[in-house]
Amino acid sequence: MKTEFDQKTVVVIGNGMVGYKFCEKLIKKTGQFNLIVFGEEPRRAYDRVHLSEYFNGKTADDLSLSTSTWYEENGITLYLSDPVQEINLTEKKVHARSGISLSYDYLVLATGSGAFVPNIPGVEKEGVFVYRTIEDLEIMKDYASKCKNGAVMGGGLLGLEAAKALLDLGIKETHVIEFAPRLMPRQIDSAGSNLLQAKLKELGLHIHLNKNTAEIAGDHKIESLKFNDNTELPIDMLVISAGIRPRDELAKLAGLQTGTRGGIVVNEKMQTSNEFVYAIGECALYDNMIYGLVAPGYEMADVVVNQITQGEKAFYGFDMSTKLKLIGVDVASFGDNFITEPDCRTIIFEDTHKGVYKRINISNDGKYLLGGILIGDAEAYNMLLQTVNNKLVLPPNPEDLILGSRGGEENAGAGVLSLPDEALICSCEAVNKIDICNAVNLDGVTNVDGIKKCTKAGTGCGGCVPLIKDLVNGTLKENGVYIKNVICEHFDYSRQELLDLIKLHKIKTYDHALDLLGRGDGCEVCKPAVASILAGVWNDLIVKQDTIQDSNDRFLANIQKGGTYSVVPRIAGGEISPDALIVIGKVAKKYGLYTKITGGQRIDMFGAHLNDLPDIWEELMDAGMESGHAYGKSLRTVKSCVGSTWCRFGLHDSVSFAIQIENRYKGIRSPHKIKSGVSGCVRECAEAQAKDFGIIATEKGWNLYVCGNGGSKPQHAQLLASDIDSETCIKYLDRFLMFYIKTADPLTRTATWLNKMEGGMSYLKNVIINDSLGIAEQLEEEIQQLMSTYHCEWSEVVNDPQLRKKFTHFVNAPEEKDPTVAFEPLRDQVRAKEW
Repeated sequence: MKTEFDQKTVVVIGNGMVGYKFCEKLIKKTGQFNLIVFGEEPRRAYDRVHLSEYFNGKTADDLSLSTSTWYEENGITLYLSDPVQEINLTEKKVHARSGISLSYDYLVLATGSGAFVPNIPGVEKEGVFVYRTIEDLEIMKDYASKCKNGAVMGGGLLGLEAAKALLDLGIKETHVIEFAPRLMPRQIDSAGSNLLQAKLKELGLHIHLNKNTAEIAGDHKIESLKFNDNTELPIDMLVISAGIRPRDELAKLAGLQTGTRGGIVVNEKMQTSNEFVYAIGECALYDNMIYGLVAPGYEMADVVVNQITQGEKAFYGFDMSTKLKLIGVDVASFGDNFITEPDCRTIIFEDTHKGVYKRINISNDGKYLLGGILIGDAEAYNMLLQTVNNKLVLPPNPEDLILGSRGGEENAGAGVLSLPDEALICSCEAVNKIDICNAVNLDGVTNVDGIKKCTKAGTGCGGCVPLIKDLVNGTLKENGVYIKNVICEHFDYSRQELLDLIKLHKIKTYDHALDLLGRGDGCEVCKPAVASILAGVWNDLIVKQDTIQDSNDRFLANIQKGGTYSVVPRIAGGEISPDALIVIGKVAKKYGLYTKITGGQRIDMFGAHLNDLPDIWEELMDAGMESGHAYGKSLRTVKSCVGSTWCRFGLHDSVSFAIQIENRYKGIRSPHKIKSGVSGCVRECAEAQAKDFGIIATEKGWNLYVCGNGGSKPQHAQLLASDIDSETCIKYLDRFLMFYIKTADPLTRTATWLNKMEGGMSYLKNVIINDSLGIAEQLEEEIQQLMSTYHCEWSEVVNDPQLRKKFTHFVNAPEEKDPTVAFEPLRDQVRAKEW
């Protein structure tokens, strides 16, 4: 018989993210409970929010929310692969599949949800999958290796994540099937959906809307999808992501009240129809609503912890605003995103060229923000959400919220500092503004990492991290603390300051830099940054800087999926001789490499083993080729059209100028990679205005554009100088590139560098063209020094026996290849053979 002094027992059924968060919150608050957890899966709790990263190289341990010893260290009894099969409410006992029978004082149901699988004929066939667990992903991964095309049923959040998973698995012909007339129907409007659809098509996804699947056809395995409109889609595999269904079967069996459409009914205390049983997360039905995001689940967990420790916290609903990056595209919705006129006033900004759509809904009196939608650029999401949730009065020109202020940049942190103390900054961990400010003011925290350790804010989905950074910096500035842009904790200098000091002290190695200018042992942030600076200042062989480069620089090649490497010779301006083409073909055939012509007019070869890299490059160099620096933070390519040599519209010889430019700046290390293009006329076939620097022929000479980037946030280059001759163009480029190398932060593309530059393009023109700083001659001399010391890195490796020794899988068996690495011909090669 229990006494009042016995430790009470809490049993948790479910070991997902919400169940784990309940345990974490309970042990942090008190140790007075005997905590027991039953998990259905064979592994400890892991991050389902970032599940698709499993296909990008992350392991189950990487996704795990705790260490393998965390449960034991905190006195938690954990049963894995042992689901509870029965709950006896009268005796307050649970019975697990293994035969374990335990009594409880409090029972917490965190059984989550399962994939909703529609009742379609053929759904049981081989090749049909759901997308919920790591085990699901492992089965998909094995099956996908035999498939040429696939489809995802469902165009919502989970469906698009599943589509990304198929792309990551190498299934390039991937289809998305959606029953509704638009993608993500619960989050975005038709205009936003159209723009998102266009972006996804650019990535190779095939989108099918208004499609009702009638049958999954095939003998024993899936062969096609048949639709109600009498059309058919041949596919090899299907992932069903048509929504979720609360896991309430155990609660129903026990006699707990459930909703007519599923879910365990709970009150504001998260209590079920039995006062000693609680439900949290996606299995809980509060006010006829299932909350399918992790943040509400964490809030529910906190409520239950509060309730069983005699607190009074309650749950009264939760904001379902969300920001995600779907297949490289920012998508966010917040507040009342679907309200329309005349109930509000709507401001919409749309840029179909850059793929950006922004919509905000404001009250009719213009005072308050009600909600909105962001696609392609969701940088303002956090502050917009805070504006809605805290009912902040809008500025006189509310369009500034999505267009940016036209009156000068606001001081960092000023916006977030205006929020009330109780403003919820991190919804995953329920951290308010005052909690973060107190961590800065009282605990001496000075950076985001410190806030994460102190309050756990930012450790969930991570969407609040930019807001936390602004809040920390703003609070420090209020306290009169100078905010210095340092590389990391080991060097109290910015990249620009460190570059100048390395040059001043003639530092040639990382160890010397750390001893003289830094402290500690260094980290994965400062090591590659210093390596880049050393290469940029002295142009020495970066591979000599042992252990401080990233993996690509260490082996002078980009590592690919499966552990093989790429080989990319330089093809200046895209011009290549027939003999060089023949050599590339012979090398690729000899070493079993996959070849591809890139957007930068080069031929990439993939699938090279580490041991083979020096031999491959030796053969290429014997044919007169050299390193293309595709692995380095340096000039990649200078793309060109055929220009006046062949084209009837060409004004100048763009090919020769592109070759001259590429050969001039090849091998020069910089804060980030650089791409360029030279177009022979305004038709822009080389896409010069989308490059870090681009040159376009005019009737009077050349127009020079700078600071354009592709990538996740495309940005057009801006005009620096017009109608200049070739000599002037090169002079300006010398100054521009050296100024960028000396002043940009690590891993900052030229577009971002310019965006952060005070004065923007006007200032840059003054520095480069008008020499307003009086450093033009110095910049020209410094870049000339780098050009004069150019060397082909691979040539030095090939001719240095000691350096060649680094390119082995096993130091005790240098001739052996890694047995775990196998090159599989791509489906197109197989198809070509079939043809």
